[in-house]
Amino acid sequence: MTSPLYAPPVSLPVLHIRPDAAVTIRRARVGDVPRLYEIINYYAARGDMLPKTLDQLYNRVRNFNVAEADGEVIGCAALHITWADLAEVVSVAVHPSFQGRGIGRRLIEPLFTEALELGIPTLFTLTLQVGFFSSLGFREIPKLRLPHKIWQDCATCFKQDRCDEVAMIRQLP
Repeated sequence: MTSPLYAPPVSLPVLHIRPDAAVTIRRARVGDVPRLYEIINYYAARGDMLPKTLDQLYNRVRNFNVAEADGEVIGCAALHITWADLAEVVSVAVHPSFQGRGIGRRLIEPLFTEALELGIPTLFTLTLQVGFFSSLGFREIPKLRLPHKIWQDCATCFKQDRCDEVAMIRQLP
């Protein structure tokens, strides 16, 4: 029997939201984790991002912002501190029904402020969405310029030898 802890969904959650519903951005709560799991792992199953376990999400729920419409979580983004001067923007996902409305940008921009408040001047991401992150001021760099990321995560990642993600960095003002 497969444990639901490690069996990511392969279909999107059904939303019970009006298509024109207003979207708000807020900090994630523990009760949001099941939906974060569904959305993130839907995109992971497609190969668009790395999967997350429920354990990882519960342990890192305080890192997440969520987009909410009519009481339902429809998107997320998180800030993962990597080192004293470096943090990663991770797990950026918006339900396809709400893409193209600037929600991804609205999820990430508060992370810039949070990083500055924490005294972190540099953000990075590993992504397949180069155009999106470029529009937010990130620029491409060689992955080897991120040694802390490589030591912490990439060395044990299942994509290590065939990673297709692009490293991008942004200096904050």
